[in-house]
Amino acid sequence: MSLGLVAIILVGGLFLLLAMGAEIFVAISTMGALALLVFLGQSLDQFAYTGWSELASFSLTAVPLFIFMGAMFGSSGVIRTLFRGTDKLLSFLPGGMASSSIMASAVFGAISGSSIASVAAFGNSILPEMLRLGYKPRLAIGCILMGGTLSVLIPPSVILIVYGGYQQVSVPRLFAGGVVPGLILAFLYLITVLVLVKVQPDLVPPHPPITMREKLSGFKDVLPVVSIIGLILGFIFGGVMTPTEAASIGAILSMALAAGYGKLNRHIVREAALGAVKVTAMIMPLIVVVKVFGYVFNFLGATEVMSNLLMSLPFGKYGILVFIFVIYIILGTFMEGISIMLLSLAFVAPVITNLGFGYVWFGVIIVIVNELGLVTPPFGLNLFALHGVAPQYSLFTIARAALPFYPAVLITLALCTVYPQLITWLPQLLF
Repeated sequence: MSLGLVAIILVGGLFLLLAMGAEIFVAISTMGALALLVFLGQSLDQFAYTGWSELASFSLTAVPLFIFMGAMFGSSGVIRTLFRGTDKLLSFLPGGMASSSIMASAVFGAISGSSIASVAAFGNSILPEMLRLGYKPRLAIGCILMGGTLSVLIPPSVILIVYGGYQQVSVPRLFAGGVVPGLILAFLYLITVLVLVKVQPDLVPPHPPITMREKLSGFKDVLPVVSIIGLILGFIFGGVMTPTEAASIGAILSMALAAGYGKLNRHIVREAALGAVKVTAMIMPLIVVVKVFGYVFNFLGATEVMSNLLMSLPFGKYGILVFIFVIYIILGTFMEGISIMLLSLAFVAPVITNLGFGYVWFGVIIVIVNELGLVTPPFGLNLFALHGVAPQYSLFTIARAALPFYPAVLITLALCTVYPQLITWLPQLLF
């Protein structure tokens, strides 16, 4: 049987299972097992070998700790406190709460590491407050939806930890690489809000005057969370701790903060720990089966063939990158970012190195592209996450609210592609 026919059967079977509603883990493991038994004539022991070699990674132990930390912050009332503080500090901006929600999302994203979790949390707690005060739904929804995209870009980020463990890339370097693009994207979101409010002043209600004392109290609301994030990143970037050790400190501090807010109890700790276990139990087996799937393609020689095919496209260096970005955005509309990343790296990573880019650069870029897919209809997962907590708004209304913010993401993506130093500068400076 020809290599092309085998590849068509495996890839076609994978997407057929996905179209039938199978979970991504079930689909990949099924086709991987079929390939091992039928096309390679090997036993299923490869799953065990791969699991032992891939999951024995110290970096990956940071995943459940960061997820636990984000869940603890979400349960301790920190979202409302954080939003209240940023609203006081940014009261001078025309966007008011719209700008505040974006900055609060950026800060909360640094402790949650999940775009979907951030959108759901802010949609459940902040969106009703903005609507009650008179903000137009299209602006409030757009800010919360797009603010969630900052969650996996600004470190610490779970998807960057998984990428680093899978590709054997330094997680601290990846964290450092996400800082500047994250700040650029947050700034462009703020500019977008200012332009929208300037063009349509009725999008926001008049902001009541805030005294200097109230503004200063905003620092009190924001300082605990920012201090914890700064401490964690300081430990990592300073080489004092590994990401896993810093994550353990963050988990302890998150419980201390919950206790300070009077929210710490056995139920909250149990739910946060259970949530961390559930997400980790989804990610880790997925790493194994995707690695086996990649092993099959590599053994057959299909990985090299597909990489050469991408390199032979008559688009030039940046044209090939744009083609890859478009594929990622399309896949991101109906698949979760970690799944897309793991499934594609075996084929795309060689192309990236042949184009002259490094793995740290690509790790940050893939996050930006995947997040754009999550807010792109018809199947963007962030759209469904917000619709789940605000069912009175249709998916079309939610998707339309995100459109004015697309240029900010595309500009950030273009800048980081044309000037990769925006990503690589800080890692080189620190390490």
